[in-house]
Amino acid sequence: MSHRLFIALRPPQTLRDALLDTMDGVDNARWQDDDQLHLTLRYIGETETHQADDLAEALGTIRFEPFELRIAGTGIFERKCIPRTLWAGVERSEPLVRLQRRVERVCQSVGIEAEHRKFTPHVTLARLNTASGPVAPWLAQHGQLALAPWTVQEFALFESELHEEGSIYTPVIRYPAAA
Repeated sequence: MSHRLFIALRPPQTLRDALLDTMDGVDNARWQDDDQLHLTLRYIGETETHQADDLAEALGTIRFEPFELRIAGTGIFERKCIPRTLWAGVERSEPLVRLQRRVERVCQSVGIEAEHRKFTPHVTLARLNTASGPVAPWLAQHGQLALAPWTVQEFALFESELHEEGSIYTPVIRYPAAA
């Protein structure tokens, strides 16, 4: 059996509510819902059960202290000069980068191929396609987005199930910070 996995942080409800409040103003954007808002530390993709079990166990060896993160700014990811994703930025911090690197090392230790994309901390807000309206007005309105900091107390291994109405993300195991 195969599982579609990723490892992520979830902002607290108050910050997710603030992000949800920005989600309007781009025609035909596929806005994320509350359950989909997260900061991906590592996308795994399809993996067999035995490797998923090994990964889940190995992630439990990661130790980290609670740390603060802040959502600041917005942007887009493009593919062939076409906007594909609207996102809220997350300020890089040394504790975040350390945690992400530890997660990456654990993934490789259980046989998952190394991630080749640069780590760009963000929370995806919308998926776009060629039918989506212009994003410049939305970016102008929300480009200076700045939310209160939150303390990261855990990360989680998530399973993603693809459905016609969108992906459903389910936390499989949560990994708390050191007490």
